[in-house]
Amino acid sequence: MEKPRVLHVDSGRNWRGGQRQVFLLARGLRDSGYDTMVAAPPDSPLLQRVQTAGVHSLPLLLRGEWDLSSARALRKTARQWGADVIHAHDARSHSIAILALAGTRARKLVVTRRVVFAPKQVWIKYGRRVAAFIAISNAVRNAMIEAGIPAGRIEVVHSGVPAPDAAPARDWRGERGWPANTVICGIVGAMTREKGLDSVASIARRLPGDLFRRTRIVLLGGPGKGGNIIAGVEGYDAGFVEDIHPAVAGLDLLWHPARSEGLGTAVIDAMALGVPPIAFATGGLPEVVEDGKSGRLIAPGDIHGFATAAAELIANPELRKALGAAARERAREFDSSHMIQRTAAVYERVTAG
Repeated sequence: MEKPRVLHVDSGRNWRGGQRQVFLLARGLRDSGYDTMVAAPPDSPLLQRVQTAGVHSLPLLLRGEWDLSSARALRKTARQWGADVIHAHDARSHSIAILALAGTRARKLVVTRRVVFAPKQVWIKYGRRVAAFIAISNAVRNAMIEAGIPAGRIEVVHSGVPAPDAAPARDWRGERGWPANTVICGIVGAMTREKGLDSVASIARRLPGDLFRRTRIVLLGGPGKGGNIIAGVEGYDAGFVEDIHPAVAGLDLLWHPARSEGLGTAVIDAMALGVPPIAFATGGLPEVVEDGKSGRLIAPGDIHGFATAAAELIANPELRKALGAAARERAREFDSSHMIQRTAAVYERVTAG
């Protein structure tokens, strides 16, 4: 059976976890013999990476949720290129794909949802025109079911990360002139309130005095501001780091105080590098981290509990080592190759009718 042609659509203008998943998927499908194309905003990091990787690309403005001009361009390209599947990867792309496919059944629509809050406009966007929904975690799937989407229409395909680079770990102590006995705690990802950045100072203030003095905080993501002080703890705001694996490998602990998380690929990345995470047990994170085995999970919003777990791991290098080893093994279950294979299976199923 001939493999379906897949046209991916993503409206993100920044490089975040969702855009990274689209890139890994499109490139992996191409390498597996699928014809694949990515439609994204012209100046987006996703489109630039897709073009560099030699994957077919389509610059689309995707300016609003019901952008008629982008829908017309998408419809025309899908017809001319012979797409069998249009895969929408965010809410805006979902709406535009619905418009692009109006009045035709020639192409299947697959929609990925990455967030744990209930979807809106269910009666318009989540009808029978969508051949299959992909939820990146059971937590996302449950939120969709609560909104009224039939469980049988939703496939869970966990996000995946590639095997980490073998490059040497970045020496944050040497770079910053920090003492050898300091413990490097990192926060990775978009530096937003949703990701709990405003909780970091509250956590740091609750560390016991001797551990407080040994702690250093590194921020990986956002614009980057250089050296800083967080609640009296010396830190470094590195901003967006292209060579992320060595940067994360140089951490001793990952702090992930996110309030909401579809799954948490930043956590999986750290685990794959043997860096144990501490995270609030929100969204899909309990599907990734095994509390007490491959990291620590804390009740959502429990700042005191988070700080207590952080203090225990800062003080105990042997425990960090044991959790890190188990985290590395656990992360192999979320390799991006699994995500690519399982997504391809959804395409095969919907095109087979």
